[in-house]
Amino acid sequence: MTATLPAMAGIEIKNHRKPDEIVTFERGISALVNIGPLTISREILEPGWRWSTHVKPIVRTERCEFHHVALVVAGSMAIETRDGELREVVAGDVYDVAPGHDAWVVGDEPFIEITFQGIADWAKPPETGERVLTTMLFTDIVGSTVLAERLGDQPWKLLLSSHREDVRSLLERHHGREIDTTGDGFLATFDGPARAIACALAVSRAARKLGIETRAGVHTGEVEIVDGDIRGLAVHLAARIMDAAGAGEVFVSATSRELASGAGVEFLDRGTRVLKGISGARQLYEARPSGDAAPT
Repeated sequence: MTATLPAMAGIEIKNHRKPDEIVTFERGISALVNIGPLTISREILEPGWRWSTHVKPIVRTERCEFHHVALVVAGSMAIETRDGELREVVAGDVYDVAPGHDAWVVGDEPFIEITFQGIADWAKPPETGERVLTTMLFTDIVGSTVLAERLGDQPWKLLLSSHREDVRSLLERHHGREIDTTGDGFLATFDGPARAIACALAVSRAARKLGIETRAGVHTGEVEIVDGDIRGLAVHLAARIMDAAGAGEVFVSATSRELASGAGVEFLDRGTRVLKGISGARQLYEARPSGDAAPT
């Protein structure tokens, strides 16, 4: 019996000479084509262009918070991460850069590249007041003040730098978006609680390897996006859920637990808590990898 192959879906072809959208900004232009699940851009950046000078005033974030994967067609560009790593890409290079960077054109030749990831909303102003449903993750280091005093300034800075690198790498791996960093803590958003919880557990494991302990809080709710930041009761609730957690613990709201069921995580009932500044008691759970849950 001959197997019947599924019918071909067809071939879609587009040309950057007829883009679906053109985004212009000082000293630069980006022509976007939407094809299949991808948005691909051909960008031309003039000599003298710099992200922090010409795009930062538009998006109003401290650094570019997009994860880019691109092929350089012509010219040269320098890229500097928030941790101070500086690299230069030239024609023929394919590069992958994590969120949290600055970049600028090097030399007198225009910089041309084809970007395959992190371009759909790039160089566009935020939609102020937009409300979205998102999952938030708060993390911080337990006992950081005492630890900093014990280690001294320089060793603490090195430890904190290593921890931040770990967290940012894990956020990227789990498709999280860093919103804010305060001291030794992070606020990030995710498109679902399963990824946020997995990221929080991974952050805890990575921190333990550095000899420190973190705590984390995860909550899913509606937030308001204002100038690249998030606001609303749900944000405060997520922060208070983290505050309730102890060393090495990932606390999760009932809402996130319900949405993350079947994600390879076990949830331990941690009771009903009254959280500071939040009206009414809230049911909290501790998330652990399946098989690690201990009796309550």
